[in-house]
Amino acid sequence: MTVRLEDIQKHPFVEAFICQADANLAALGYTEHGKRHVGLVSSIARNILRRLSYPERTAELAAIAGYVHDIGNSVSRVHHGPIAALLIAPILQELQMPPHEIAQVLSAVGNHEEETGHPVNEVAAALILADKSDVHRTRTRSKELIDFDIHDRVNYAAVRSFLDVSDAERIISLNVTIDTAICPIMEYFEIFLQRMLMCRRAAEFLECEFKLTINETHLL
Repeated sequence: MTVRLEDIQKHPFVEAFICQADANLAALGYTEHGKRHVGLVSSIARNILRRLSYPERTAELAAIAGYVHDIGNSVSRVHHGPIAALLIAPILQELQMPPHEIAQVLSAVGNHEEETGHPVNEVAAALILADKSDVHRTRTRSKELIDFDIHDRVNYAAVRSFLDVSDAERIISLNVTIDTAICPIMEYFEIFLQRMLMCRRAAEFLECEFKLTINETHLL
């Protein structure tokens, strides 16, 4: 059976897991990980593979993986990637997704964390790039925290972020605009360097070069 992103979005357990995951992270003081984040990651992951001329079905699997990649936070922040894979597996089986497609989604979801993840296939690579490129002030839950928490401060300082994909040049570029009156660029690297290196590995898996530009200055 052909399972589409819309089928995943309508599933009551997926809805509950996403809402609980975001509530848990709010209680722990983390930035937004709710429907805004997963919806954006889903869209970006799909578009990356479309722009690189991968099959439409592969792009759809990336969109599905992007939408469910953080549901493991409904259980625990630690190892939330593998937990998410275990949570979504029976749902995909219930929807009668073919086993080889389930395997691709699970491997992508289980490998999106920078501490332990790797771009093991095209779906995983697209998910990594989409997830790690979502830095923006709309993820900040409280403006009052930006003076105390570096993650909130960096996200709030990011007034624009855009992931550009060039199929012809095989370049994937993350372009970020940071308000340096809120935080210096060095603070971005302090918390995101490992993520950017993971993006480089993901881009290389897709046979692309990864570039990072902050305030119109090429840094990676």
